[in-house]
Amino acid sequence: MPLYQPSRRQVIGGGYEDGHVLDLDTAVKDGVLGSLTGGFVGLPDCGGGAPDKLDLRRMIEELDLSEVPSVFICPISLEPMQDPVTLCTGQTYERSNILKWFSLGHLTCPTTMQELWDESVTPNRTLYHLIYTWFHHKYLLMKKRCEDVQGRAGELIETLKKVKGQARVLTLKKLRLLVGAHVTAEKAVVDNAGVGVVSGLLGRFTSHAVGSECVAILVGLDLNSEARTNLMQPEKVSLIVDMLNEGSLETKINCTRLIGMLMEEKDFRPELISSHSLLVGLMRLVKDRRHGNGILPGLSLLKTICLHKQVLGLFVSIGAIPQLVDLLPNLDPDCLEMTLFILDSLSSLHEGKLALKDCRNTIPNMVRLLMRISESCTQYSLSILWSLCDLAPEDCSVRAVDAGLAPKLLLVIQSGCDPALKQRSAELLKLCSLNYSDSAFISKCKLTRTMQ
Repeated sequence: MPLYQPSRRQVIGGGYEDGHVLDLDTAVKDGVLGSLTGGFVGLPDCGGGAPDKLDLRRMIEELDLSEVPSVFICPISLEPMQDPVTLCTGQTYERSNILKWFSLGHLTCPTTMQELWDESVTPNRTLYHLIYTWFHHKYLLMKKRCEDVQGRAGELIETLKKVKGQARVLTLKKLRLLVGAHVTAEKAVVDNAGVGVVSGLLGRFTSHAVGSECVAILVGLDLNSEARTNLMQPEKVSLIVDMLNEGSLETKINCTRLIGMLMEEKDFRPELISSHSLLVGLMRLVKDRRHGNGILPGLSLLKTICLHKQVLGLFVSIGAIPQLVDLLPNLDPDCLEMTLFILDSLSSLHEGKLALKDCRNTIPNMVRLLMRISESCTQYSLSILWSLCDLAPEDCSVRAVDAGLAPKLLLVIQSGCDPALKQRSAELLKLCSLNYSDSAFISKCKLTRTMQ
């Protein structure tokens, strides 16, 4: 790495040390320090004994900058140097990296591959000062911005306590944008009791304009148990469900995520989700092919809801099963697995089995998905097929075999799948064979040539 050569002008730290110095004017002119508006912050002395000196390693880690002047980067690790040393060739490296290079038996300069006539390393104190100054300046700016953001968040929270109408909507929008752009704003909202202020605006008579902004803010925060319990009040949940049905796509997704957060609370009451309106709203969200962003969060919440068995009957009653079955061919693997989990859960009910049986696409889709996507998808599909064939063996077994089930089951049995899955496949194959003669079933398995 070429070093900046010193000139007879003012030098950081004053004077020249060991011939390895960087001129301040040249460094700024060549863009080493970037645009440090407002002048330089105080520099530590060369001995590193400045009072209240911030640790360089800590500043580098907390800033985590993607763009750093190239002269600050160690050619070996490609990370900012914290203890730069220079070789006799004029190249500078991080001390620990170059010493490790030497310990591996290399007697060359890693950058130029020149053989070294002197293995000693010289601390490049001027470059260290440049690095420290640059990161120190950036660090102080970051801290000031954080303080400004936290102060602004606190002001907005106080304003929300006073304003109403359109002014309230505008204040909420400003707070939402602030929370979305700065992590420190999230902490400021929590520290200033902002969660209680925002959630307190949700109620029976809250407009959707206010409610949608409140929900957008709340889903961006780490809500504690008290905050979640407060949001589980029936009138608040009712408003969230209304916005899930009638709001914009972004609002629907935010409402879905907020309900999911509430369901993580250990004291969550399942009756809060025993809502025809909630399930209808979620089904509309996952069926909206024009806006695919809502499919994954919608299915994720539906899957969570299915863990509460008392809601499954309501699920079947709204006609969710044929709608979900028809979605299967167009879903990506993650969404597909969740949908199959939901259908498998619903198949545990007698009315769920009947709805699956009456849907003409159920059996062909399940057979197609065997050994197609993942072992989990195969497991759910096989479980659904077993439920149907056990319910109506004369009808469903024949339809499944005609759709190509037998050779798929043989593939599962011969695969490296879970032994329980292979056992279930063998049992289903035996169940299906009861409707056929041996020769007819062999032909259905496409094993005629093998048998001959």
